[in-house]
Amino acid sequence: MLRLLFWIALIAAAIWLWRKFKGQVAAPKSSAELDAAPMVRCAHCGVHLPRDRALNLQQQWYCSQAHLEQGPGSSDR
Repeated sequence: MLRLLFWIALIAAAIWLWRKFKGQVAAPKSSAELDAAPMVRCAHCGVHLPRDRALNLQQQWYCSQAHLEQGPGSSDR
């Protein structure tokens, strides 16, 4: 019985060590993740979107032409 517990503990420790060192060798981040576009928040509805897809008016960002025309929303968000 003691021999069985010893082998179970040894195998469990080996698996734990293997997973620990395997996790440290993570894949490097892809160029898409490194070059991610900065995000901005719509002044009307509060949704976040990439800055290159947002519309800018008087230093405020909007997600669509309709929200741009409606102006800033309420500030209770």
